[in-house]
Amino acid sequence: MKKHVQLYLLATVVLGLLVLWGCPKKAQMTTSQETQTEKVTAPATPSAANDSDSRSSAAGAGGSGVGYGERASAAGGGLQPVYFDYDRSSIRADAGATMKANADWLKTHPTAKIRVEGNCDERGTKEYNVALGQRRAATAKKYLTDLGIASNRISLLSYGKEKPVCTTDNESCWQKNRRDDFAVATP
Repeated sequence: MKKHVQLYLLATVVLGLLVLWGCPKKAQMTTSQETQTEKVTAPATPSAANDSDSRSSAAGAGGSGVGYGERASAAGGGLQPVYFDYDRSSIRADAGATMKANADWLKTHPTAKIRVEGNCDERGTKEYNVALGQRRAATAKKYLTDLGIASNRISLLSYGKEKPVCTTDNESCWQKNRRDDFAVATP
């Protein structure tokens, strides 16, 4: 009898562990400023980061009730997208000048509000890419706030892998999809 009870308890514990192990983890979304401690890194390979064809247009409604224009990277003629290395959310060294130019544009347009839209390439699960896109957007927001832009002017949105600008299965194409776009609020 004692053996049956022990066997039953062991089976219950194993079953419980299997259930907990198999439950999917939900990506946590936030619009607050996240702290990022990743360092700026140099790109591993040359990329199409400065390719004007890699600009995307992103549409959508921001969570703040402010309407956003259709042109993300050409918004106001001044904001440019920034690109990321594979599976990274740190601002690359070659994106520093772009981020500085974006901050300068925001300083010359003090009433403009923007939405940073995080994007990923097609590799990885939907949940993982949404979380990675959110981290990328949060990193760009922190970079801009460190350059003197008020955080209440910047909202975040992650599209994950849902808004690719290129659909070919190669590194050159994937690089164009690993980006943050900047959408300006329309008056």
